[in-house]
Amino acid sequence: MTTTSLRKPPAASMGGEYRYHVLRAAIERFQCDLVGLDAQRMAEVESQARRTFDLESLVLSSPEALDAVVPEPRLEEALNALRDRYPDTDAFEEDMVRNGLNEAGMRRALQRELTFDAVMQRVGTYAAPINEVEERLFYELHRERFETPERRAARHILITVNDDYQENRRDAARARIERIAADLKGHVEQFGELARWHSECPSATQDGSLGLVTPGQLFPALDQGLFGLAAGDVSGVLESDLGFHLLLCERIEPARSVDFDQAREKIRSVLEQRRRRETQKDWIASLRQN
Repeated sequence: MTTTSLRKPPAASMGGEYRYHVLRAAIERFQCDLVGLDAQRMAEVESQARRTFDLESLVLSSPEALDAVVPEPRLEEALNALRDRYPDTDAFEEDMVRNGLNEAGMRRALQRELTFDAVMQRVGTYAAPINEVEERLFYELHRERFETPERRAARHILITVNDDYQENRRDAARARIERIAADLKGHVEQFGELARWHSECPSATQDGSLGLVTPGQLFPALDQGLFGLAAGDVSGVLESDLGFHLLLCERIEPARSVDFDQAREKIRSVLEQRRRRETQKDWIASLRQN
């Protein structure tokens, strides 16, 4: 929130609660505080702040908000979380002044925000429970979410093609990779060491490790080469836009599916969150209508 801009802070047109919404919108939209905004961006920020402030005010005027209480320790925790973003208390207070706020206004704004959150959480509990039919339907309609494709642990050695360097001109690069391939025959255990010494890919620092690779992640020629290997095999020389490669398939993790019983808890959580959001949205619509 701190800025080095020399512009004067905008004059506060409403109370600290609203100013907090303006500041929050500026940070969300433009990653800066209010003195860092030009007129056009300030107008966008104020438009968003009016919407969120009006929504907050609507919810706080509802019957559900009448007995909503924010414990003082929770309010202090929220205020301290803001203070902790600054090197010291003076910097925190200076930033608030620069943005048209003070600690009293910030406390009121945070109390409103926390009360709003508490009310919305309460309204979310009005949602109807999820039943097994809905869980099974979700599972059948989103089967791909519960399938893990085959993965292969791989290493590679790259010799780039670059006409600016004699040793990397196409014929020379090809000859270099073929010499490495010859050294590997019968000595697969040396792949990591050779990658570390010869590979021109950043992965050389990890002995050529590419980690776990799924189909489609690599260049097409490399993808086809890797997924045609048996575990422990080294490919022939492969070519991509980068240059020439050798690939080692270290380990194969077969594709697998998660059955309904294993996925059920996760499915229920997803559907409950969706149902709560829908319930909250409908409740707000009813408040506006009334």
